[in-house]
Amino acid sequence: MNKITAAITAVGAYVPDYVLTNKILETLVDTNDEWITSRTGIKERRILKDETKGTSFLAINAALDLIKKANIDPLEIDLILMATATADMPVASTGAYVATEIGATNAFSYDLQSACSSFLFGMSTAAAYIESGRYKKVLLIGADKMSSIVDYTDRTTCIIFGDGAGAVLFEPNYEGLGLQDEYLRTDGDGRDFLKMTAGGSLLPASEKTVVDNLHNIIQDGKSVFKYAVTYMADACEMIMKRNNLTHDDIAWLVPHQANKRIIDATANRMDLEDSKVLMNIERYGNTTSATLPLVLSDFEHLFKKGDTIIFAAFGGGFSWGSIYLKWAYDKN
Repeated sequence: MNKITAAITAVGAYVPDYVLTNKILETLVDTNDEWITSRTGIKERRILKDETKGTSFLAINAALDLIKKANIDPLEIDLILMATATADMPVASTGAYVATEIGATNAFSYDLQSACSSFLFGMSTAAAYIESGRYKKVLLIGADKMSSIVDYTDRTTCIIFGDGAGAVLFEPNYEGLGLQDEYLRTDGDGRDFLKMTAGGSLLPASEKTVVDNLHNIIQDGKSVFKYAVTYMADACEMIMKRNNLTHDDIAWLVPHQANKRIIDATANRMDLEDSKVLMNIERYGNTTSATLPLVLSDFEHLFKKGDTIIFAAFGGGFSWGSIYLKWAYDKN
């Protein structure tokens, strides 16, 4: 029997209706549209305004979008991986709730968290389950309600993040398509540069942590940018060298949507022309775990069977990496 590879066979997505534009942000913090656009590439981001709904709401809708478009029975799904940095609750699994709500009651599910690298690492995990031969349908969801941990008086973070969700289905492939190789890394020395200080076991929630505003994400923007530019580009260069790929071999770069300048630096290192670099950061900002599947959803119509796609991400932890995948289907 031919070797089993793990291929993406369907894509779904969901973003909230409310659009937070740069112009609106100008009324909240000391910033302006030109400054935000020139430094990040972001014009607007989507926000889930309903305070009674969490990340699971976004994830459920992305999963249902995939199920409808792919016309699959949720009961056939074996496993759901929930990539998120903003789980509904600290203990109860968001993925388990999502699985039940979409009718995937034969699946087991769990959450996977590595900040903005969560979905990339989830791709590796999903592929390993498929390649084991024990599972036929693995649903990987990337979803984050970043507005729940953003301080909208902090202009270093509130201009960057948005809410959204995306989902992909991994299935066995016997034509050599799907995930080919991965280069994934972490470095714990970077955790102080991008974090949410309170709410974990190190500093549990208390009246003081709330008063001191320690439950929102903070970042040292200059340090994060420096590391992200270097490490994301390094990972892509490594995956290309290891697989003897040139810029001509690559059909598309699907990068994490954190900052346009980081994406441009990565593309330049890979010697890729702009037409091969997929971006929707202008419309969504950084949706953390959802950026990669949202790019896939927005540009799925361009992909052709056999296309070589390079994925790249960088996140808190620090965590980063690159994945080389061959696309498995034509949209139409």
